[in-house]
Amino acid sequence: MSSDLLAGLNPEQLRAVTWPAQSALVLAGAGSGKTRVLTTRIAWLIQTGQISPAGVLAVTFTNKAAREMQARLSAMIPVNVRTMWIGTFHGLCNRLLRMHYRDAGLPQTFQILDSQDQLAAIKRLLKSLELSDEKFPPRTVQHFINGNKEAGNRADRLTAHDYYGQKLIELYATYDAQCRREGVVDFAELLLRSYELLSANQALCQHYRSRFRFILVDEFQDTNRLQYAWLRLLAGTDNALFAVGDDDQSIYAFRGAEVGNMRSLLRDYGIGDAIRLEQNYRSAGTILKAANALIEHNDGRLGKNLWTEAGDGEEIRFYEAWSDGDEAEFIVDEARALKREGLNLSDMAVLYRSNAQSRALEHALVNGRIPYRVYGGLRFFERQEIKHALAYLRLLANPEDDNALLRVINLPARGIGARTVEGLQAASAEGGMSLWQAVCGAGGGKRATSLAKFVLLIDAMRERSEGLTLAETVSLAIDDSGLRAMYEQDKKEGEERLANLDELINAAAAFVADEPSLALIEFLTSAALEAGEHQAEAGEDALQLMTVHAAKGLEFDAVFVSGLEEGLFPHENSLNDDKGLEEERRLMYVAVTRARKRLYLTCAQARMLHGQSRYPIRSRFVDEVPAALVKVLSSQSASASPAAPAAWQSAPAPRRSTAEIGGFRIGQSVCHAKFGLGVVVNAEGAGSDVRLQINFAEHGMKWLDLRYAKLQPA
Repeated sequence: MSSDLLAGLNPEQLRAVTWPAQSALVLAGAGSGKTRVLTTRIAWLIQTGQISPAGVLAVTFTNKAAREMQARLSAMIPVNVRTMWIGTFHGLCNRLLRMHYRDAGLPQTFQILDSQDQLAAIKRLLKSLELSDEKFPPRTVQHFINGNKEAGNRADRLTAHDYYGQKLIELYATYDAQCRREGVVDFAELLLRSYELLSANQALCQHYRSRFRFILVDEFQDTNRLQYAWLRLLAGTDNALFAVGDDDQSIYAFRGAEVGNMRSLLRDYGIGDAIRLEQNYRSAGTILKAANALIEHNDGRLGKNLWTEAGDGEEIRFYEAWSDGDEAEFIVDEARALKREGLNLSDMAVLYRSNAQSRALEHALVNGRIPYRVYGGLRFFERQEIKHALAYLRLLANPEDDNALLRVINLPARGIGARTVEGLQAASAEGGMSLWQAVCGAGGGKRATSLAKFVLLIDAMRERSEGLTLAETVSLAIDDSGLRAMYEQDKKEGEERLANLDELINAAAAFVADEPSLALIEFLTSAALEAGEHQAEAGEDALQLMTVHAAKGLEFDAVFVSGLEEGLFPHENSLNDDKGLEEERRLMYVAVTRARKRLYLTCAQARMLHGQSRYPIRSRFVDEVPAALVKVLSSQSASASPAAPAAWQSAPAPRRSTAEIGGFRIGQSVCHAKFGLGVVVNAEGAGSDVRLQINFAEHGMKWLDLRYAKLQPA
């Protein structure tokens, strides 16, 4: 009976589930039971005879979410979920194209390229056209192609006013031709080809409109322009588009997500107002009050206010550490204390804005012998770019290291192919010598020239590193090897990989060697031991480490949100862009609402960057949390931060660093001839080489070199 399905729903959930055969937008706050609403609506539509199981089209963003929806439906009603079209955009488009491959201009056995396969295809294309990887980095080409496909643009619709842009368009067209010839499609092509198929074939489009009179979409705030256009094409003017989402949790603009699709839906389908699911079943009241206060600083929201019947719960804990190392130690100590109180480590999570922040945390956890797991990513010393950099350092320490040589002999690409490497390995085995000796003894020819350049590179790096500090040696290896330049050209993942490489420099700067003359050897040994430390096995109780992006959709009893400093969270790339800053605040909102019972906010007064200490101010997001909700754990000084709100002044808080850098201090007001009045918020460097980050009242955040800035105290 339908009454059994509806039992236990709150009034707004009931309103959403039993909504008439019309389009609707359901604003589902964090922890408000959106998955239950979505699946119950499908079950209710089937049970009340409004649709058949074969008439269900439900779109999710992950295969995991699709499987969960199918499992819940099977438990609710006796139905064969395999007849339903429930899946991701890519999965549903693949199903459509398989059924209508001829109309789509595809072979029946077309294959799908994943991201790595696509990248390999692009590399092969560049090689066949004799185009340099340096001038046209494969990942840049990949990003260009996918970005345009996701915007609905074929190559023949694009124009460019410069040689480079025109060449990218030509590569896009040639890549498409190569894919057609080989009978393959990439992920972005699945959606674009499906959209083009339905647009060009009105009879087919009408067939699916007649079949799918109810279209349901999860995580609607994450849709891009083409996905929304595909949904509109299927819905037409008569079908009901039922979208569930949360504009306050739209955090994927870098993937093309368009939060404006939510307002477009209201306008395009004449929806008077959204249904709001505001009752939260996850978090304590204090956590929800903090989340509400935080997100209210964003403009243009559709608006909602989370609440709970569960009571306020505990205060939010705030800790301002002296350094990033101190911050990590605090988190380790608190996790250990929570464990003693009976909380499982797996019910705790440490969230950070950037993957590079995990290094200090991992180091403290290894030393504290606390099992941990990096969710949705690799541990610091397992990351590709870190392994590459360590391989170069190992060659500086010992050129006879065959494994290190094999890893980087052609990375970045320098014309040393697999056949050349096989020849070196054969010569090494026959002569009973190391690969380095085989490289040094290579004969003449083009291949030998490339090998000779590699030998000269390593020898030159070794000579230049003499007399340098460990941090300077690591920095030199990253720069001179070409790793930094290679990742600077990677528009998609380069920024994160560069941040990890900079964190390796920080690790070297903080490393204390027992014997200074053997600092590099000891550092490499320490890195190898830390990389080899046991990581928690599946099912083992372990502390969870992850980026805030990876935490979306998860929840934990205790959550630590770390690195809450201006320039880090919110990220410095967002500080001069209102849209970027608002997305960072939504990211913070997601972080806060992952916590069920206890929430920690942490920051550091000093943090290593590029091997030097920076002195950031704490994130504005901390100050946007009402002081009445916060318990300050720091007790290093009775003086409150000058940047804190008045309500915080009575609470014991740490003293801000008052050390002068280049004659100025953090928090000092200054005046610039061009930019006007501002406040010093960050600093780096020493002596005559000092840069200050200043928040100008009229011009926003800027980094200025003191040698040229001519700043005056205000």
